[in-house]
Amino acid sequence: MKLEPFNQPPPELGNQWDDDRALRSLLSRRLPADVLAEITPSLSRMGAIASDFFPRQLADRENVPVHTAWGPWGERIDHIELTDVWKRAEIIAAEEGVVATAYEQRHGGYSRLHQFALAYLFGPATDVYSCPLAMTDGAARTLLVSGNQALIDHAVPHLTSRDPKTFWTSGQWMTESTGGSDVGRSETVAVANADGLSTHRLWGRKWFTSATTSQMALTLARPEGNGPGGKGLALFFVETRDGNGRLRDIEVNRLKDKLGTKKVPTAELILRGTLATAVIGNDQGIRNIAPMLNVTRTWNAVVSSSLMRRGVALVRDYARRRVAFGAPLSNKPLHLTTVASLAAEQMAALHLVFDVVARLGRLEANTPEPHDEALLRLLTPLAKLTTGKQAVAVASETLECFGGAGYVEDTGLPTLLRDAQVLPIWEGTTNVLSLDVVRALATSPEITPALLAETARLEKECDGSEVAQIGKDAANAIRGGLRWLMDVGGSAPLEVESGARRLGLTLGRSLSLLLLASHAAHELRTGVRDALLASRRFHSIPYDLLSQADDGLPSDDVRRLAMDEDS
Repeated sequence: MKLEPFNQPPPELGNQWDDDRALRSLLSRRLPADVLAEITPSLSRMGAIASDFFPRQLADRENVPVHTAWGPWGERIDHIELTDVWKRAEIIAAEEGVVATAYEQRHGGYSRLHQFALAYLFGPATDVYSCPLAMTDGAARTLLVSGNQALIDHAVPHLTSRDPKTFWTSGQWMTESTGGSDVGRSETVAVANADGLSTHRLWGRKWFTSATTSQMALTLARPEGNGPGGKGLALFFVETRDGNGRLRDIEVNRLKDKLGTKKVPTAELILRGTLATAVIGNDQGIRNIAPMLNVTRTWNAVVSSSLMRRGVALVRDYARRRVAFGAPLSNKPLHLTTVASLAAEQMAALHLVFDVVARLGRLEANTPEPHDEALLRLLTPLAKLTTGKQAVAVASETLECFGGAGYVEDTGLPTLLRDAQVLPIWEGTTNVLSLDVVRALATSPEITPALLAETARLEKECDGSEVAQIGKDAANAIRGGLRWLMDVGGSAPLEVESGARRLGLTLGRSLSLLLLASHAAHELRTGVRDALLASRRFHSIPYDLLSQADDGLPSDDVRRLAMDEDS
């Protein structure tokens, strides 16, 4: 007897712009109709690219960058061979303007919304090629803000080019073995050249440099004679290769063997007198690289949201294909409940992230609305820390929705979880960014009234609709978080530090819910109920973490439990 075993059809992806009603609805509200009509062809084209790249990603799954340190005759070459997906992604990124769109300013303050919508569609399709693009975008913004006209003229046209032959990407070299977040302990030394110009030679080790194949980098180093700490560091521009494509006094020790983002050529570098140019002055490097961090953290949040969207898209398609216990998973109430929660998390993240993007775009175009500048100082770290945690949880649940197939490497699904895990780590961990949120609220007195005003505005938009109570609850959670900080901050700074993560996640998740509810009220006026359903679902998931009972442990007891110390 000949057996014909059953083979489960795998999930497929359609055009990711056409299939993403949430993104299209968000942009239709935030963009003028003529702008949306003009940019829709580019978004539809990118949605098709995202779909077409899916089988290419699966075929390229086992390939990783390869570092060859030495040539056949003993010369040091430090060649890094990239994967096929990455090589193709670089060309598409340039041609489709995934960075350039923000700087061409064809639509003024709306240009960032267009650009990040492209990035949102592009990111999950290209094996984290969003990493060098984020740093490229950040480098362009940092150089423009610096006012260093020579470097602007030299580098920015490359960073914002649509021609793959002239397009550059940029690295961001900050992390050393002394620490990632504690950048002020950097050991890299900058020795001034004797030419009287702003050029230096850099000596040191950069322990973690992503996208090491980039043509340039912005990096921190301590000029000789400068004092310790972050104030003594300066920001430098490095053009990584000479006219023959050889690294300029840079050695690649090794490529990092990471949990995920394996296609990203992350390297440990030794700088052996690497030529560098001071970008701004001779100190205050951390402050001067801040524009780059703000942009890359925004990219991180956009990618978190888009990676969740990729998981939800695959789960939805599979649920229609997979039959279990006599019916498709798409007809199973428990499975639908699970997928609804994933969709709600993703949609809430989408609205938080693109609120940040909209504010960034208006500021860069010099068309700000009230509170944009103050709120960006808070919302940039808030969006990054909130969505990074969401991405890991959603990716994990996504794999479970596929049962055993979600744990099998050649389905490509485990890559979603491994790649997601970097998102709460890169560009500041959840704890570091939670402290940034506390610091921003404590040191910038204009932020709290700005957040309260925005909260009241969004709550009012929910009035008289089916989401009025949801909007009220979300707004009260935000106000409650600010009251907690005010009540505790002056008398118990250690308690504020220990509760900073709960505060950050409460503000981030509550604001996500409030933005989602506001959009639901907008949609309901046209008879659309997508955001309403997502609001109701997200409202049922914990978002006010400060309202939960504290563990009640004094700080000494917390230490004993955490470090397993004797009482």
